[in-house]
Amino acid sequence: MKDDVWQRDEIESPCVKLCVVHPEARICAGCLRSIDEITRWSKMTQQERARIMAELPNRRGHLKKRRGGRAARLGREAT
Repeated sequence: MKDDVWQRDEIESPCVKLCVVHPEARICAGCLRSIDEITRWSKMTQQERARIMAELPNRRGHLKKRRGGRAARLGREAT
């Protein structure tokens, strides 16, 4: 017996539920998409989403390691 009720045609997404936009690169640190891509994701064609998904691994290099945030900045300013 085939159960079609539970089959869904979900939109593939790279979201890992770590939604933090990098302040300089302006991409999400979790999924590596831009804010515009995240906003338009559900309206994109499958081909557009596939193209972006293929580009995502190359974007990891755009995220520079931060140097300790506010506490480190205040420490540097004090010296």
